[in-house]
Amino acid sequence: MTLDLAHINEELGRNAQGLVDWAVGLNQPAIITTNFRPFEAVILHMVTRANPTVPVVWMDNGYNTDATYRFADEVTKLLKLDLHIYLPRRSRAHREAVDGLTPALDDPRHAAFTQEVKLEPFTRALRETAPKVWFTALRATDTAVRAQMEPVNVNPDGLIKVAPLLHWSSKDLYQYCELHGLPNNFDYVDPTKGEDNRECGLHVTH
Repeated sequence: MTLDLAHINEELGRNAQGLVDWAVGLNQPAIITTNFRPFEAVILHMVTRANPTVPVVWMDNGYNTDATYRFADEVTKLLKLDLHIYLPRRSRAHREAVDGLTPALDDPRHAAFTQEVKLEPFTRALRETAPKVWFTALRATDTAVRAQMEPVNVNPDGLIKVAPLLHWSSKDLYQYCELHGLPNNFDYVDPTKGEDNRECGLHVTH
């Protein structure tokens, strides 16, 4: 499939629902990835409104807050999500018994930790779901890497990555949640990132 990325990004890059509708209209196998962080209900609502059958992939690292797990259940029921949960090969209890607590960001072991709890499950998810289109809620304000991205990109393996909310502000997201009566979750922690503006790895390596 050949896409005129410059034209698509120019025409639809700031029209989130229009971009979702265009991507759904490609009629290709798709997934939405989520971590159930703040405002994740927006991308989940936007895509499933266009196509309720798109699978939702969650790499549950085992370190989420109680609020995040409750939020995940609430949104899944509310939007009737086809949720696919991918877990690390080892449980958190197993990992901590053998390796100790989560390594600090400057600990040489942190890269292996991220690989185990996030990147390996994601690679497994891609292999098993075999999507041609990947919807993600990443935003330009998240990290320096994401600030350089376009709303639609094609990865080297041909996977079409669609980020409809790339140019949205937190205010935009808040207003969307209010308009559509969507729940939110602000008690969120990602042990692979530490700081909010640190890149997690999914959008660098894939």
